[in-house]
Order: sequence, then structure tokens, then C-alpha cells
Amino acid sequence: MKNVAVFEDAARAFIDVLGRITDKQWDEPGLGEWTVRSLAGHTARAISTVGEYLNGSPPTTVTCPDAEAYYAGLHGSSGSSAAVAARGVAAGAELGDDPVPRVTTTLDTVLAAIAAQPANRIVSVIGGRAIPLAEYLRTRTFELVVHTMDLTRATGIRHSLPQRAISDAAALAARIASLSGNGDTLLLALTGRIALPEGFSVV
Repeated sequence: MKNVAVFEDAARAFIDVLGRITDKQWDEPGLGEWTVRSLAGHTARAISTVGEYLNGSPPTTVTCPDAEAYYAGLHGSSGSSAAVAARGVAAGAELGDDPVPRVTTTLDTVLAAIAAQPANRIVSVIGGRAIPLAEYLRTRTFELVVHTMDLTRATGIRHSLPQRAISDAAALAARIASLSGNGDTLLLALTGRIALPEGFSVV
């Protein structure tokens, strides 16, 4: 199935950072209202949600064709900032005192579940939408890349994210911006014509 290898590489790079967070860093500021622990918990959900959705019955019809449409459809859903923040806090608490074995086991279980799926597997995701698994994995790679970088900014730990994962995430971000009508702004900023507006984000 497409996109599995880059998803796995991004996940293992996240786990590497996870294993180097010191005891005193867990309660330090992570991102927004999240501590480092809550941010790490949210990032770990980019792995665990794949397994959760694969446990559900596969839809027969795609209603969300790709990763770009997935992000475009998040606004106004249970993907709201308050709901996401609460899930991150809960997931952070669930990591426990030794998160690396826990997250590694989850990843290995998820990869085995993916390997058992047909190439055209569809999953039902947030908001009741149905997306091809290969496209959902693109969204998980995006989350892993962005939030692993967030963790490294919060902790000072260097990441080992592969260039393919970073490239795919950056390309997806550009496409999301274009879909939302901000493609020209992003392109002008990337080519040095303007500075991005304060608070600009594609998600």
C-alpha cells in the first residue's frame, strides 16, 4: 500500500525524540495550552488512530477523496481546537512513565494491521467521512512531522525526520493553503515577495 513506509519512518523519528525527553521536561510548555506531555500524547494519536479506525467496519464508498480534502473538511467538526486540546491532554496522561515501549508496540500493531488490508481499503474517520487508507496515512505523516518538530522546538532535542516525510508534509501544507484560497499568499512568501501574515496557518 502507498504511503506506509514514509508514515513508519516519521513515526519512528517521533519515537526517537520521545525517548530523549527528560523527566523534568514533561510538564514544561509544549504548544499553546499543551505541556510537552500533552503535545507528545497528541502526536502519538497520529499512530493510534490508524489502528482505531481499522477496527471499524470499512465503508463501501469514498466521501473524502484525499488528504487535502480531509483537512479542508475539519473546520467546524469535532476537530475543533477545544476537542483536540482535550484529547491531547488525555493521550498525554495515557503515555505513562515509560512511553517509548507503549508507543512502539502501538506502531508495530498498527503496521501489522495495515499490512493485512487490501490496497483499496477505506476507513471511516472523524466527522463520519470515508477516506482511502493510503490517503489517511498522508494525514498521519503530516501530523507526525509537524508535531515532532513542535516537540523539538519545545525541548531542544534534535529530530531525525527523513527528508521524504518533511517534503511530503510541506507539499501537503501548500496544497491545503491553495484549497483554502491562500495559495497565492503562501507562494509569494515562499519566493521572498512578502512576509506571511501574523498567525497564518493552513490548518
